Amino acid sequence: MIEKALKEIKRGCVELIDEERVITLIKNFYEKGKTFTVKAGFDPTAPDLHLGHTVLLQKLKVFQKYGAKIQFLIGDFTAQIGDPTGKSATRKVLTPQDVAKNAETYKEQVFKILEKDKTEVVFNSKWLDELGSRGLLALTTTFNVARMLERDDFEKRYKTNQPIAISEFIYPLLQGYDSVALKSDIEIGGTDQKFNLLMGRSLQRTYNVGKEQAVMMMPLLVGLDGVNKMSKSLGNYIGITENPNTIFAKVLSISDALMWNWYELLSDKSLEEIEELKKDVENGKLHPKKVKEDLAKEIVDRFYGTGAGEKAKDEFDKVHKQNDIPSDIAEFKFEKIGLIDALFESKLANTKSEARRHIKGGAVKINGEKIDKFDIMLENGEYILQIGKRKFAKVII
Repeated sequence: MIEKALKEIKRGCVELIDEERVITLIKNFYEKGKTFTVKAGFDPTAPDLHLGHTVLLQKLKVFQKYGAKIQFLIGDFTAQIGDPTGKSATRKVLTPQDVAKNAETYKEQVFKILEKDKTEVVFNSKWLDELGSRGLLALTTTFNVARMLERDDFEKRYKTNQPIAISEFIYPLLQGYDSVALKSDIEIGGTDQKFNLLMGRSLQRTYNVGKEQAVMMMPLLVGLDGVNKMSKSLGNYIGITENPNTIFAKVLSISDALMWNWYELLSDKSLEEIEELKKDVENGKLHPKKVKEDLAKEIVDRFYGTGAGEKAKDEFDKVHKQNDIPSDIAEFKFEKIGLIDALFESKLANTKSEARRHIKGGAVKINGEKIDKFDIMLENGEYILQIGKRKFAKVII
């Protein structure tokens, strides 16, 4: 049983530091009924979570299955400093109001995946506010600047004479101190967080917590573009609060090659089941699109309940195979308005220039008819505006 648990826990993992400790914790759960804690930190820098975040959430869910109490840490204090991990510049600092608002949405969204009774939602402002100036100064003496500059992004910025704020040196120390305050047994994070994760292990030793957390690193989910990590700023993301039809369509848009990586990191199917699917695709028994549709349905069901994925598939087929109009499209009322303004005001195009580009490229339709003129005026009546295959709006004049 322990072997099986470890195999599932390590699935998709890039690196596991102190595997023996993880084995001991699982063993103690099965033999003595003793639970253990697994920490994962999320800075509430945006109001919603995307599929990239759920790679860690899915792993936390697995840990819950094998005896873990999850410490879902919302970094409401550290988010106001800004961790530049993977960035070439200091991250914009959020206001306390932004952080509080975003943190509330995280609390609501996380239980779409995690079991509530096995999860503790904690805010690091609780102990970091109490740390005070004296405690912070003591914390800064535990590490030196030379060690800080070993962190990859700091080293690169230092060598290219790009600014590094003192507060950014303090960020890893504060994240590490979270593990001291929580006495975490294991911490998990993305591969870009290795320096910070190891800081927690180091500070637990320095502060004589009586344990050193094991560290697990998961890969960063590649986004819809198939190249970069999933990110809101790059626009290659799927938000878990997006409507089911959008989630389904976006999953279907990924490449066949990327699909297998997403299956491993996001699906509840076993590795054996995924391997069987691969074989069936390779020998022609299954079409890759069917396998991708199943993944899309599974993801939609996870956030909207069983059956929601099948409904999203039906809607997708209705629009894309039969060229029908979606059942639920946004409705806008205007006075007499030009087509370009209507495309912009109905949010089908982000700018009027973009609206012109779509018309020029032949992507715009009114009531199913392709439009190639810029100066069309919409007068009394109802119009279905469309850009491409997925963007629709009803305009009432």
